[in-house]
Amino acid sequence: MSKNKNYFEFINSVKILAGTDALEHIPHEFAYLNCKNPMLLTDEGLLKFGVVDKVKKALGAFKISTTYSKIPPDSGLDTVTEIARIYRERKCDGILAIGGGSVIDTAKGVRLMISQNCFDLLKLTGYERIPKGRHVPFVVAPSTSGTGSECTAVAVIRNDDKAVKMEFISQELLPDAAVLDARLTLTLPPRITANTGLDALCHAIEAYTCIQKNPLSDAYAITAIRLIKDNLLIALEDGKNDTARLNLSIASNLAGIAFSNSMVGLVHAIGHACGGVAKVPHGNAMTILMPYVFEFNLTKTGVDMSELIPYLADVNVYAGTPSQERGSKFIAVLDKFIASVCELGGLPTSLSEAGVTEEQLDEIAEKAINDGASIVNPISATRADIKNILKRAMKGRD
Repeated sequence: MSKNKNYFEFINSVKILAGTDALEHIPHEFAYLNCKNPMLLTDEGLLKFGVVDKVKKALGAFKISTTYSKIPPDSGLDTVTEIARIYRERKCDGILAIGGGSVIDTAKGVRLMISQNCFDLLKLTGYERIPKGRHVPFVVAPSTSGTGSECTAVAVIRNDDKAVKMEFISQELLPDAAVLDARLTLTLPPRITANTGLDALCHAIEAYTCIQKNPLSDAYAITAIRLIKDNLLIALEDGKNDTARLNLSIASNLAGIAFSNSMVGLVHAIGHACGGVAKVPHGNAMTILMPYVFEFNLTKTGVDMSELIPYLADVNVYAGTPSQERGSKFIAVLDKFIASVCELGGLPTSLSEAGVTEEQLDEIAEKAINDGASIVNPISATRADIKNILKRAMKGRD
């Protein structure tokens, strides 16, 4: 992090293939990358429900001989190590990842191990300490519209021994190409649609309000918020609406690019800890924690949040609210939007409903204070601050 407030860095090197027949362009990308034997990484659900078959059909004559589908929802070090072993044994020369955040982050971990000729991923931990390695062709086709992991320089991988989610941050994690095709998300159930959509919304809002925000990341974040507001409720009411589905995939991608270049904040720090300690799904944690953390940050981010009102509500709400009340108004608008999404998607609205117990709060607060995402939060939080946020989130909104 530069000491010069006017300095920032921005990278968006991932080629985006979006829209109708995007999947059919994957063989061309691998040909361009000189990859003939990629390994396909996915999960059992996508295999079972035919999503992987749909991708393979789109690939036409381009055949994939090695598929690994045993990636769990919260993938960890053991899974990454096992896949890297198989990759080497089968003499693969690239990776195609089809799935949500866990699959994509797992693929990033595998790519790191191969490109760095490493057999222990823990040796590569540390912010931006990973040097340029051997190029491993890497194409990603996300099956959800939330993580934006297909275009971020971040991977989150669980360390079961320490019950924490480890963050790896490096541009070496960026794929070569990301494929956004509505066919991959049309069958998402309402719960996952809601969960991932609000995850993307959190990415965009935190990217717009954290201390490393910059004009480029702001542009991506704002567009992501607008697309989520305009399309998430539609997709929840009509899951087969391919226009809404594609727009949500684009929104997730934009939000991912935004936070990959500006970072996130305390919502993610506490959310990572909730996932590590209580195994709360990431999107659920973001959904529940957002209002409480944004209220905590309000004294520093009121102006930034007020600027987002036209994109999550409309310009009339902004104009009709006194300037000194606009930050709070944004949180009220956000509360209303989250409530509508949770109702349609059947999401939990409190940490207790999500399975967190009072006895776990101290451990969650301890892990959150040491999470890297807390560093770029607009206000430095103490353990007591985090504990207070957690206690409020245990009860839920009125």
